[in-house]
Amino acid sequence: MTLEACLPTDLRGPATTITPLSHSYSGAGVYRVEAAGEAFVLKVSDAGEPIAGWRRRLRVQQLAADAGLAPRVVHVDEERRAVVSAFVAGLPFPTLYGDPRTRDAALARLGRMVRRVHDLPLPPGAEAMDPRAFLAATWSGIPADFALPPFVGEAVRRVLEEEAPDPGRAPVLSHNDVHPANLLHDGENLLLVDWDTVGPNDPFYDLAAISVFLRMDEEACRKLLAAHDGEPAAAIPARFAYDRRLVAALCGVMFLGMVGRDGHPGAAGGETLDSTLTLAEFYQRMRSGALNHATAEG
Repeated sequence: MTLEACLPTDLRGPATTITPLSHSYSGAGVYRVEAAGEAFVLKVSDAGEPIAGWRRRLRVQQLAADAGLAPRVVHVDEERRAVVSAFVAGLPFPTLYGDPRTRDAALARLGRMVRRVHDLPLPPGAEAMDPRAFLAATWSGIPADFALPPFVGEAVRRVLEEEAPDPGRAPVLSHNDVHPANLLHDGENLLLVDWDTVGPNDPFYDLAAISVFLRMDEEACRKLLAAHDGEPAAAIPARFAYDRRLVAALCGVMFLGMVGRDGHPGAAGGETLDSTLTLAEFYQRMRSGALNHATAEG
């Protein structure tokens, strides 16, 4: 199968270009398509993926697109598990959030957008997402010979052993992977991409996830929660605080597992929590290109 075969016939031709963009954690290939004077995104999932789950996620993506919460779906090839969407060019959301002049407006827009996602109807047969179970499975899948500092395991065990507070709210349709790379701003609207993990979850999880990735302080978290709920946040909910710890542990374990499987030598033995890069330092070095994933620091 060629990638061009996944496109509608009017987008195929000698002038069509297909360039890899990324691979999602699910293994799907994501490509930028230039054709007919326009840009598109082609996403091709594993052909062996169960069709029922793929259809449910596609249905949610289409509902989100119709509601202005995801890029417009242009073409679907069910046999090849391929979806073509409109390409969205615009400012990265972290740029809006990072600018003091636009931060409050960006937070308000983000909270309202996530609420609109949560208000979408749950598709029949949707499977509830369990990030705790995923964390446990991912942690157990890290290669046994991949050395890690003791504080890593201690942090994971604390999250898994802690009883998750009752959210006090019913499950909602949750994107379950709200991070900066999946947030697009087209100049007017905030849009979400990569709906592979969509499913019922507690309503605080999506908010906690993006708050971790953007390193929000308590004031920013309150503003985000207020925008989502449509009323001031008198306090930080216990479940939101727990979900933040869960998201941080899960993301860390996922990336440690990836570098472990890629042959990273692991910890050298002298690492401590105080000597480890903060998240802010990590992002700064990633942006500058100074972080080498092949080193113990990386």
